[in-house]
Amino acid sequence: MSLKTRLMLAILALPLVLFALLVVAVTELEDRHHRQQLRERLTEATDLLTPSLGRALADGATRELEGLADRLLDLEDVRALSIRDADGQRRLELGRLRQAADLSPQEGPALIEDGRHWRLQAALPGAPGALLMLDIDASTLPLTYYRHLAGGGLLLMIVGLLLFLVGYGLSRRLTQPLEDVTRSLEWLTAGGAPQPLSVPKETELARLAQGLNALGEHLASARDDLQAQIEQATGELQESMETIEVQNIKLDLAHRRALEANRAKSEFLANMSHEIRTPLNGIIGFCRLLQRTEMAPRQREWLDHVQRACDNLLMLVNDVLDFSKIEAGRLELEHAELDMVALVDEVLGLQAPQAQPKGIQVLGLVYDDVPETLSGDPLRIRQVLTNLVGNAVKFTEHGDVIVRVMVEQRSGGHVVLRVAVSDTGIGMSDDAQRRLFQAFRQADASHQREFGGTGLGLAISRQLVEQMGGKICVESAPNEGSTFSFTLPLACPPDAAEEREPEIRLDGQRVVLQEPHGPTRSALRHLLGRWEGRVIGEELAPGHDASLAVLGLTDADLTPSGQAALQRRLECLGCPAMLLVNASPPDLPALPLPHGGEVLSKPLSRRTLVESVSRALTRARRDPQPDRQTQAPNGPLSLLVVDDTESNRLLLQELISGPQLEVGLAASGEEALAMAEERCFDVVLMDIRMRGMDGVETTRALRALGGHWRHVPIIAVTAHVQNEQRRQLLQNGLDGVLEKPLDTAQLSSLLRHHLGVGLALDEDDEAPRADPATDNELASVDLALGTQLAGGREALARKLLGQLIDSLDESEAQVRQAMKDGDAEALLDAIHALNGACRYCGVPRLGLLAETLETRLRSRGLDAVTPLLPDLYAAMAALRDWQAAKPASTSPSAA
Repeated sequence: MSLKTRLMLAILALPLVLFALLVVAVTELEDRHHRQQLRERLTEATDLLTPSLGRALADGATRELEGLADRLLDLEDVRALSIRDADGQRRLELGRLRQAADLSPQEGPALIEDGRHWRLQAALPGAPGALLMLDIDASTLPLTYYRHLAGGGLLLMIVGLLLFLVGYGLSRRLTQPLEDVTRSLEWLTAGGAPQPLSVPKETELARLAQGLNALGEHLASARDDLQAQIEQATGELQESMETIEVQNIKLDLAHRRALEANRAKSEFLANMSHEIRTPLNGIIGFCRLLQRTEMAPRQREWLDHVQRACDNLLMLVNDVLDFSKIEAGRLELEHAELDMVALVDEVLGLQAPQAQPKGIQVLGLVYDDVPETLSGDPLRIRQVLTNLVGNAVKFTEHGDVIVRVMVEQRSGGHVVLRVAVSDTGIGMSDDAQRRLFQAFRQADASHQREFGGTGLGLAISRQLVEQMGGKICVESAPNEGSTFSFTLPLACPPDAAEEREPEIRLDGQRVVLQEPHGPTRSALRHLLGRWEGRVIGEELAPGHDASLAVLGLTDADLTPSGQAALQRRLECLGCPAMLLVNASPPDLPALPLPHGGEVLSKPLSRRTLVESVSRALTRARRDPQPDRQTQAPNGPLSLLVVDDTESNRLLLQELISGPQLEVGLAASGEEALAMAEERCFDVVLMDIRMRGMDGVETTRALRALGGHWRHVPIIAVTAHVQNEQRRQLLQNGLDGVLEKPLDTAQLSSLLRHHLGVGLALDEDDEAPRADPATDNELASVDLALGTQLAGGREALARKLLGQLIDSLDESEAQVRQAMKDGDAEALLDAIHALNGACRYCGVPRLGLLAETLETRLRSRGLDAVTPLLPDLYAAMAALRDWQAAKPASTSPSAA
């Protein structure tokens, strides 16, 4: 409620209430006074006339009685009267008397007040028992009361109006200064400058107006001071902003220069890595060629040092190239189908040669709930795993290295895997762990001298894992081993099964399991159990008719006495045996297999285990009593060679063909596809660059056939491959890459990995030996080298050389035509075909030129190869001259 309203109420309400009470009181008193006067007047008139009326009634003077009654009736308020005698008879009645109950006789007049109708009864003296009754109309009394009350109300209204006028004037006089003060305060609140208030006469309001005026002046002064300070601060800020702007421009220019320098550095590293790798590949290739020649022991030792140095340098160059790509943000992730079981098995298989000499047990455990089909970047996952497993093997001298893959989170079409690589190596301190993932840093400075490495592997792995959406961490303690783990978000089919389907079903067949390494034993027991096999111990095998034995061998079992004991154990088992050895096949002695079976190298891939178990059980059902002298339990396996160069097909057929391997030949992708539709092969060796359908297109077509062809290993065989090209080949469905000239040991190891059977090489046949060359220039023809490349078959080497020389005219024509047309692609096809043909022939000079030309053409373009073409033509002419001479007997030395 506002002050004005309260003031109006105080001025109007209280006086009006008091005046209204006064009016009511006065009116009430006035009414009572009138009533009392009426009573007194009636009583006096009655008292005055009743004696006369009594005498007249007693004397029977009717006229006198009527005259006296008329006098009473003349009273203003009397409406009727009646005189009754003692007998109750009406002696006189004037007017109409209303009926009413008779009053008891009294000495004086009795007055009955009934609202507006009064009744007076009095005894008549002189006439005993006679009564005078008067009917009185008192309606004038209420009318007078209401008239007085209306007058009082009118007076109250007049007084109220006067009070309202007085109150309104007073309120205006009081509230107007307050309203002026309020408006001034609103102006001040809004930041304005109000006009000074006029000073009222009232002391209180005057002090208020003066105080508000002083406040306004003070605020105006403060506002001026603040404005001056703001202007000063604005000026200083403007100067600072200009300075900051200049600094920002300088920083932006410096940032751009830094980005440009970083880009230039990354490009420089990439280009230099590529340029270094190009001649390095040549050095490595010729080191391999030299290793196949006859050298003095001291020279071979030096060459081994060169080979190791080249391998380390190539690894460093590859790491620097990957690091520069990641740092420049130019590394792109692929999304291809992958299987974690196959991927882990492949990585462990590649690390086996480093782990086996130390006796380290390497094991991969992919849990059953990991989906079989996933989508991600298999090359980068393989790169991270290879680095972590390689480090674990490098820093572990004894014990084991275990890779575990498990599902951490799964929802819909996405799954998060946790991959952990644990070892029992030297471990590391907390301080070493904090700097472990930095570039060019290792846990300890002495590690680089003792174990080698660049310090880039873990930094690259961390960035790759983070780029794939995961996180990598390490748990370790000195001398207690380490566990590197990382998360891996991948896509999977929404309807993928909760667990992998069993690869085979053993239908309750008994399998003897004996494995000294605890984790490997547990893993094999779990797998055999999932395959519905009944696992029993070796001591229970003789009486339980076992179908298969899986035995892990120790170093003691490989000694002569151990082999004899093993022979007796296998004979007692009476079933095919799978011998698991932590060593490479070339290092193994001839182990006894009296009831058939296979010797498998650890780490054992699941696919190899499945195929070996299937073959062993199939042969056991087909031949219940095998010849104890037979150690090859399987029929011949089929291998398809796809190459558009006849010499390459011929060489591969000669190298691979044997009792356990038969070779099919296809001269084109179309022919290979037609053969695949008619029969199945166990392995395919695929040339990549072919006319018509190339190797990648043929691989895709073979995979599209479905069924058996979805899982057949297809190995790329090419004369020129770099890391990026290797990655692309693996992403396009190939299972491995072999580089020409083929390393027979590598080829044998690869076949053993995929088929469980290696090459049947005759190590007793010696190839023609060449004397150490003294010429500085490479020879045009080296039959000794060609014989070694042909697996020790001199006749095959001469045949391949003749085919190469016969094709030189066509190759030279293709090269010249491509140069004339400026067609780099056609030139690359011709050079690549020539390079592939030279890889299997003893033509060092032409082989080096073809390798160099292909490398330059791929890396620098058409202009870079022009200076070397005359040398290429000269090398071709030298081979033609050699063929024209047709020596009757060729010296084993360089010709």
